[in-house]
Amino acid sequence: MNIKKLTQSIKHNEGFSSGIYLCTAGKRTIGFGRNLDDVGISAKESEYLLESDIKRIYISLNIEIPLFDTFPDYVQNILVEMAYQMGVSGLLKFKNTLKHIKWGQYDNASAEMLNSKWANQTPMRAKTLSNLMKGGF
Repeated sequence: MNIKKLTQSIKHNEGFSSGIYLCTAGKRTIGFGRNLDDVGISAKESEYLLESDIKRIYISLNIEIPLFDTFPDYVQNILVEMAYQMGVSGLLKFKNTLKHIKWGQYDNASAEMLNSKWANQTPMRAKTLSNLMKGGF
């Protein structure tokens, strides 16, 4: 089997879709014809996607938040995780939290994190990340 030729042929014949669509058999499909209903994705594939998302978010936050790369690693990690959950645009609405982080006021940033709709919607995650903001990752 020539995997490169086979891959090229399948890619050519299937086409690519970055979003989910229904194939002719009515199965939810993505990418180069991956049948999500019958095959799904493996934990290893999911981990690859997660790592890719984390890198994409990190790059976005470096662009959107001045001095992001100067924040302590644990603060960067918290902000990336928050953006992973609610999107970068959602995180950027945390203006007071980000202001306190900019000034190194992590206890105040922690309190502001809990003063949000996000904290009401996902209280356990918000409390966990808020506590980490106070004490480090």
